[in-house]
Amino acid sequence: MTTKDSADDRTSAGNVAKLEANLARVEELTQRLLSALGQARQIAPSLQGPSNDLYMKAASAYMHEMMHNPAKLIEHQVEFWGKSLKHYVAAQHLLAQGKLEPAEDDTPKDRRFAHTLWDTNPYFNFIKQQYLRNAAAVQQAVEGIETLDSGEKRRLRYFSQQLVDMMSPTNFLPTNPEALALAAETDGESLVAGMENLVADLEANGGDLVVTLADKEAFKLGENLATTPGSVVYRNHMFELIQYAPTTDKVHTTPLIIFPPWINKFYILDLKPQNSLIKWAVAQGYTVFIVSWVNPDRGYRDTSMSDYVTDGYLTAINEVKTICGVKKVNVVGYCIAGTTLSLTLALMKKRKDTSVSAATFFTTLTDFSDRGEVGVFLDDDFVDGIAAEVEREGILDSFFMSRTFSYLRANDLIYAPAIKSYMMGKAPPAFDLLYWNGDGTNLPATMSMEYLRGLCQEDKFATEGFEICGERVQIKDVTLPLCAIACETDHIAAWRSSYHGIQKMGSKDKTFILSESGHIAGIVNPPSKNKYGHYTNLEMGLTADDWLAGADKHDGSWWPRWDSWLSKKSGKMIAARTPGDDDHPILAPAPGTYVVAK
Repeated sequence: MTTKDSADDRTSAGNVAKLEANLARVEELTQRLLSALGQARQIAPSLQGPSNDLYMKAASAYMHEMMHNPAKLIEHQVEFWGKSLKHYVAAQHLLAQGKLEPAEDDTPKDRRFAHTLWDTNPYFNFIKQQYLRNAAAVQQAVEGIETLDSGEKRRLRYFSQQLVDMMSPTNFLPTNPEALALAAETDGESLVAGMENLVADLEANGGDLVVTLADKEAFKLGENLATTPGSVVYRNHMFELIQYAPTTDKVHTTPLIIFPPWINKFYILDLKPQNSLIKWAVAQGYTVFIVSWVNPDRGYRDTSMSDYVTDGYLTAINEVKTICGVKKVNVVGYCIAGTTLSLTLALMKKRKDTSVSAATFFTTLTDFSDRGEVGVFLDDDFVDGIAAEVEREGILDSFFMSRTFSYLRANDLIYAPAIKSYMMGKAPPAFDLLYWNGDGTNLPATMSMEYLRGLCQEDKFATEGFEICGERVQIKDVTLPLCAIACETDHIAAWRSSYHGIQKMGSKDKTFILSESGHIAGIVNPPSKNKYGHYTNLEMGLTADDWLAGADKHDGSWWPRWDSWLSKKSGKMIAARTPGDDDHPILAPAPGTYVVAK
């Protein structure tokens, strides 16, 4: 026996031992997997997808098209089958010639298929091309249905695309070349690690499959996230009020209160020092307060929109006025907090309360006549399911909200992370934004249904009026100076809908800014990054598309433009204020206790 033979034997024995060890791990993980799956909650079908009525209407409409315009459907089918057959024949011809190369590929570029084997390997390239042709055929079939109303058509388009995305070959191990190559390179170790990640996610979420998007051990609030110095200076059952320590000798007289959405946690505006809107605002000479909402449990079942307004907004405004010794404050509302801020301002107008000088809205919907992408989840089939869920549980669990928003960007927030974690065994990245995205909150039952029924579905604030705190308020009742920032590719608060709402407000002093990017990145867009630009147009009487067509494009962040607007409405400069006063002692250092409570 040669030295080489001996070395080969040792390598082979080592591989066998490694394989046996991996098989033992798989057996153990399988038992844990089955145990975790047995603990999963039973989710009502109404919260899993649209009702069968949508698909029945689509099928009926398709049959109607077939009966009344068969030529169009035959043309589509012939085109699809012709392309598929042509591709199959070309691939077979190359194989018969002994050429291990893909057939001509004229399919569009798709970042899911970035790995080189999708383009160079004939097997994987064939699968990719056929999938993309099938996907195009489904899209064409949906677009060809002309007898559905616009809302049904939008929902059919969305949910059919969800099915198409789910069936992507990248989502399955036998047809994912990158995962297979890694498994071969690691003797299956990557697959075992992926199974460990899968089991860990199931166990951590009580049997529900929630993909971990970020390394949970990489961040800790107050240490490397939400680190802007400040103090909790007030607390009630709804929120903690945080006042941030000044970093300038002088500050504007009028303090600034930020109301973040309570469907997420406030530290999206204070992730890291370099992208913290809060830190930046303090550095511009503002006395900044932020509301850190409580994460409600079942005891908050009956908490209403009126409670959020009375015990949240109005209380925060009064406490800040007292702490700073002023008669007026400036306010910011983000997303649903901006929607509720508009209700609050309309209520204050009715009550002749002039405590607010100017308001800013981040990605805020107040006119729900066009609900954008998220509108596919706001028909009765889903909302009735939510109503039954919150009636039973007392809250809308953060699981449902997180899953809904993730499916609006399923390829980025579900499938791609699942592939990396479960097929390739990679650890989730240390990414602050994704960590925050996974740190969800619950919603009270009563408030959830008031928002979904009265605002989203019935659009009462923009039409007949919405009942809040014993008053009927309308969008035209918002009359103070305002600035609104919407985001061009926002999948939650469509910018055109946001623009329409601002148009309907009664204020004569309106500024509308359209930021590039989406719901988060368009807002958390610090000037130092010089990443996303923005658009402005002083003419607010135009349609949304005409407004954009005539808008001026500006490079870089909108933050300095907002500062220029806000500073003119914030009074003269005075000596900087330290957090709290004699009647508002320091209760805890920022970021407080509510934000870390589970």
